[in-house]
Amino acid sequence: MKPDVLILGQGLAGTMLGWELERAEIPFTIADAGPKGTASRVAAGLINPITGRRLVKTAGVEALLPIARTAYRDFGAACGVSVWRDLRVHRLLVDERERRVAAEKRDRGELAPYLGAADSDGIWIEGAAQVDLPALIDAGRARWQAQGRWRAEQISPAAAAAAAGWVIDCRGLPPAREGVLGLPWRWSKGETLQIEVDGLAPDVVLNDGNWVVPMPGSRAWVGATHEPGIVDAEPTPAGRAGLEAAAQRLLRRPFVVASHWAGVRVHLPDKLPVSGLDPARSQGGLINGLGAKGALFAPTLARAWAEHLSHGRPFDPIYAPARFGPGQPAA
Repeated sequence: MKPDVLILGQGLAGTMLGWELERAEIPFTIADAGPKGTASRVAAGLINPITGRRLVKTAGVEALLPIARTAYRDFGAACGVSVWRDLRVHRLLVDERERRVAAEKRDRGELAPYLGAADSDGIWIEGAAQVDLPALIDAGRARWQAQGRWRAEQISPAAAAAAAGWVIDCRGLPPAREGVLGLPWRWSKGETLQIEVDGLAPDVVLNDGNWVVPMPGSRAWVGATHEPGIVDAEPTPAGRAGLEAAAQRLLRRPFVVASHWAGVRVHLPDKLPVSGLDPARSQGGLINGLGAKGALFAPTLARAWAEHLSHGRPFDPIYAPARFGPGQPAA
């Protein structure tokens, strides 16, 4: 008999977990306190196989990316929405150091198969994508409300455990601030803009450390700021000014700011998420710490939970909370 599951929080992680449990025919309910301050609703949902000034290929991307593509497309087909777009990234190299790093890694083949052509401005990265996270979350909420699986409620894991079988905490910031599992949680505030701009290639992300992601029509996302240790989710004049400067630098054309948002990301020192069992509870666990690459990680982590609950399959130790246990490195 498959267990009943209570999912706490319906951001990106909770939505993909609900989808995988539904596919596996595992009964579940979602309790969600609302969107304020959540990173999922204000994030661009960008998946980029090669990131950072050092041009690092995301660990495990060859396995993670096909799972993500299939999961988001299947979810969209079931809900009647389009949430996945294939993109390319034009990574503008800002100095000679970045050009040297790109050339050396190309020669060693480190960035294959995602490193594409080079031009006078930088390099092209293939295999990128964008997930429409607000559309994803709203479609999941509507689907599960109609099925009687969703309720607007803030509930603690301790209270939930008294009334449910399995409890899987996907709330993001609250458990991190509570120090759940004693992990070395980190968080940072991030601000983004949506702008109105004409003439962008619909499938090209511009990136030089900041990024511009084209959206359908004449809109685009601009992001993102990083303020470590900040937990308020209020947009700031300084954040807007920095993002407008980034947009001017990347676009070199007129634009109008349509929206300005902020949220708080949660991550861990090794930049990998955490997913698995809570050793303090016999039927408890979590998905958290998705950070800036949550759209890539979430489908794999959600599927692992469905396989564990259906077949007892063990979790991947690379994401296990125990990696920060006694004797384990904190970074």
